[in-house]
Amino acid sequence: MELVYFILLGIVQGLTEFLPVSSSGHLVLLDKIFGVETGNFIFVSILLHIATLFSVIILYRKEIYDLIRHPLQKKVQYIIISTFFTGIVFLTFKTFFLNSFEGGLLPVCFIVTAIFLVLTYFKTQNAKIYKPLNYTRASAIGLMQGVAVLPGVSRSGSTIFAGTMLGLDSDEATSYSFILSIPIILLSLIYEIYECVQKNAILYSGSVVNMIIAFLLAFIFGIFAIKIMKKFAKTKKYYIFSIYLAIISIITCFI
Repeated sequence: MELVYFILLGIVQGLTEFLPVSSSGHLVLLDKIFGVETGNFIFVSILLHIATLFSVIILYRKEIYDLIRHPLQKKVQYIIISTFFTGIVFLTFKTFFLNSFEGGLLPVCFIVTAIFLVLTYFKTQNAKIYKPLNYTRASAIGLMQGVAVLPGVSRSGSTIFAGTMLGLDSDEATSYSFILSIPIILLSLIYEIYECVQKNAILYSGSVVNMIIAFLLAFIFGIFAIKIMKKFAKTKKYYIFSIYLAIISIITCFI
């Protein structure tokens, strides 16, 4: 049963990290279904985020290489600003965010993400003139990414929503959302390891083989999910995910 859980864990993480349906929310839901204690949930989640981080690096390697080669370009500055504001939101509401993983906010947060996606869809249908990314828009996207720490609020969904509502082209908003995941995942990992060391906590006490399986599945399905989202960025039919989130929100109320 433990192996089945970790297989599902990897698949769910890989798909939901980039599909705008909230990876953290689905992982919490998965833990409830299997009756797993969530004491190590955040750390395990971050390890799986590293797997999906590799997915981003593989598919956006050219853009990332360009950012590394030209570290003074505007886009690098935008990423730094977005990440800064994400950190401010997290540190300000840290206790509330961490407690939310044990609370009953999950159905509500799923609906919030669904609303974001519906609004994104209507915005893309009516948009005629697109605006470029700038410091103000990067700051707003970073703030929205901070809110996405809540389980059920999708990081990709909220950042694409923010970028689109602020006038960015759907393709640019999606691409920026994926690249923006890189620094926040790395910082989250560093922060969580620091917290575990401070508390002398065991980082992970389960089966290493199971964790490796989950890691590889998260990486593979992460690549698959990014490719799907690239297609949705062109078709702009985000409401499809809203329908799914509405259904999963109702189901969550009874679990």
